[in-house]
Formats: sequence, structure tokens, C-alpha cells
Amino acid sequence: MRNFKADFMLEEGVIFLNHGSFGACPKIVFEAYQEWQRKLELQPVRFLGRQATQLLAEARSVLGDYLNVPQDDLVFTTNPTTAINMVVRSLRLEPGDEILSSTHEYGAMDRTWRYICGKTGAQYIQRSIPLPVSTHQDFVEHFLAGVTSRTKVIFLSHTTSQTALVFPVKEICRRAREMGILSIIDGAHVPGQTPLDLGEINADIYTGACHKWLCAPKGSAFLYAHPEIQPRLDPLVVSWGYQSEKPGPSRFIDYHEWQGTRDLAAFLTVPDAIQYQQENQWHQVRQRCHQLALHAYNRINNLTGLAPLSPASAQWFLQMVTLRLPDRIDHESLKAYLYDEHHIEVVAQSWQEHPYLRVSFQAYNQDSDLDALVTALEVYLAKHG
Repeated sequence: MRNFKADFMLEEGVIFLNHGSFGACPKIVFEAYQEWQRKLELQPVRFLGRQATQLLAEARSVLGDYLNVPQDDLVFTTNPTTAINMVVRSLRLEPGDEILSSTHEYGAMDRTWRYICGKTGAQYIQRSIPLPVSTHQDFVEHFLAGVTSRTKVIFLSHTTSQTALVFPVKEICRRAREMGILSIIDGAHVPGQTPLDLGEINADIYTGACHKWLCAPKGSAFLYAHPEIQPRLDPLVVSWGYQSEKPGPSRFIDYHEWQGTRDLAAFLTVPDAIQYQQENQWHQVRQRCHQLALHAYNRINNLTGLAPLSPASAQWFLQMVTLRLPDRIDHESLKAYLYDEHHIEVVAQSWQEHPYLRVSFQAYNQDSDLDALVTALEVYLAKHG
């Protein structure tokens, strides 16, 4: 397989093992992004006033085919946090209602739910997930044992940010639908990292980032809403699409797509990102990156002697893997050491009062990048033993 490093704009001399945080955009995709920005500035009235609706529909059509859902069940958003904020503020929660989630959720989402619970009197229940995880079946049964008669919403990551674990959301959504519970899935890390079939998952709400693993420009994400749920969602920003004088075929699109003057270029470039990955046999890229993640799993777990968070399987992690560090390690010190002395950009973090390393692998990474990380980590652990 060819070396993709030249395709990306990443700074020379930095070993970039943190694709998971904000992604990275290939040069050819970024050039398409800038071309859309130039078209906007060339004639802003024509672009925004007469062309934007059709251009966004064409981009949503490509994205809908990619995700296997109708284009009018999707709206573009700048990031999954914005999407979930719109959904959460639309819910009619009452005192005592429960939102069942896990202790592995993204911090911005935890804060969003705590905010709305503070306003409504509902309760955000974060069910602890025993580690190491074992099987998806065990996960489903353990998680759903947290459902009570007061559970109105299940909110769960598809792939978690902190622990990089893939949760079995398809089965969770199926069971939630049987119980009459609204399912909301945070798939920020999924598009581009694994084939995503939203029709098969059948969540009520699903949001994903396009600027992470799909490698689209920053500020491109989507919200999917099941047709049965769309009438319940209020626009986060009330603008001309609300009670539109010229309604389109989808009230969902009318209400949520137009938010006033903004740069639409990142949304319109999503088809270019999809095309780039399709033309470069991204299924092979993903497999190679998963192998690098497996090597990191084995080498760093052997180095620390600590138990892994999951079995060594693509069922549980893909291109991103989180690894335990000895409790004596100060994660901030380690992060500074790796970057300042070895120019390695990687996530060293504290989660549940323990230090962890989260390593991401993308097309531009090579075996030598992992070698450099392991060597630097060996030196640091020896000094701080």
C-alpha cells in the first residue's frame, strides 16, 4: 500500500497520533473546500440566495447514499455537540424522567445532559461499564439492566472518545425501540473509521462527525433523525425555514438547515471527502490502521504489564485504541515530554482518576510512528519507575 503522508497537510517533523481529536484533511479535499469558499465570495448573493439550497441537497444526497438513509432525514451541523444540543433542548422531559447513559461518554455531552436535567428535573444516569469488557452480548445485558420505568431516553456513544471502545448500538437501539425508549447515538468517531449503515442501526437519533475519520474539513457533521421523531425537534436557531414562506418537501430540512449567513463550504466538501476515500480503497487503509492499533495494544500493554480495556478484537476497537498507564504516571507531564522532546502528538489523559494513553492511526501513519512512541514511552517509564 502506498504512503499517504504526502496527501495530508500535517506539519513536517511531528508524529501525529491524534487523528481522533479533530481529524486531518487531505490536500485535495482542502483545495475543494477553498474552491467552495471562493465561489461564495465571488458572488455571495447568488451563492447563498439562489444556489445554496440545491447545493446542500446534492451534498446531502451523496452523504445519504454513504450512510444508507434518505437525504431528507439528514441535516448538516458544525459538530455533533451542536446536533445533540438541538435534540436535547427539544425533548419534553419532566421531573423524575431518566436518561440512561454510560460512564464512557464525551465530556461535552455529559455537560449538555446535566444542563438540561438542571432545567427540567430529569436525571442523567451514567451506568458504570465493568472493565475489561468481554462480549457485546454481556455489554447489552449489563447496560439495559439499568433501564427503569422512568427511563425515557437512552444516550450512548457508538465509539467512545475516552476509551475508544465500540459499543453494540444496533442491538441497544433495537431493544430500546421494543421498550418504547428514545435512542440517541453519538457517533462522532464512526464515519470513515468503519462502514456505517444507519438504516441497519435504526436509531431514533444519530449524529456523526465528518471532519474526523472521514477527513472532511473542520466544522462538518450531520444529524440523522428518524421520520417519526422529526416533528418533535425544534430548530436550535429559528430562521427563515421556520414557518417558511416557500416550504420545501421536508419540514425537517426547512427548520434546521438554514441558520442565516454562514460558511457552507465544509458541508459542501463532504462528497469530496467521501470520493477521496472511495478512490483510495479506504477499506484497506482501515484494515492497515487497525493492525497498527493492534500492535500498539500488544506492545504498550506488554510494556506496562497492565490489563487491557478489551479483548484484542476489531469488535471492540478499530483505528483508535486506549491503553492503561501506571497510576504513578502524571499524564500532563507525559504528554509534554512526548511532544516537547519527541514531537509526538498523542492523547495522554486522566479518566476516572487513572492515566491513559489514546493512540489514533490514520492513512498517513507508518510502523515507524508507533516505534517512536514505544521507544519514548520506554524511556519515560524507566525514568519514572
